[in-house]
Amino acid sequence: MLVTVNPISGAYYNIGGTYTCTIGDILEMLLQLSPRKADIKIEIDPERLRPIDADLQIADICKFSKHTGWTPQIPVEQTMADLLQYWRDKVSSEGNRFLVR
Repeated sequence: MLVTVNPISGAYYNIGGTYTCTIGDILEMLLQLSPRKADIKIEIDPERLRPIDADLQIADICKFSKHTGWTPQIPVEQTMADLLQYWRDKVSSEGNRFLVR
């Protein structure tokens, strides 16, 4: 849309949704979609935590919406269900090579 609706050379935009949540919220959504949620144990690996990481990032999509008229149409719950199905299919077809560090 940016290249077809009055393009502005050098302009930058944030594109995202209007839903705000934490990584923990996303994890909980994905767990609720799992038939094995009772078997899943959540562990925090302190070696992978970085104190500089932001706790919450919110995309301000006002500029993009104003320029193009676009608004998000797909709820975050559907996005998470689609994402989970994508990885289920990927692991099913390519094995568990994605599941190791």
